Amino acid sequence: MSTEDRMKATAKNIEGKAQEAIGEITGDPEDKAEGKAKQTEAQVRHSVENVKEDVKKKID
Repeated sequence: MSTEDRMKATAKNIEGKAQEAIGEITGDPEDKAEGKAKQTEAQVRHSVENVKEDVKKKID
């Protein structure tokens, strides 16, 4: 995973945490759900890229 991709995934995770917190404060379940979804997306991106890196290391 390139550094840029990792930064994007990390930013998406932070964005999701912030949105979830706002939903918690305002009592908006939709914001909370969207925030959690963004965090999950970021985790999946990191996992996929970690697998790619592992495969690349094994090939090299």
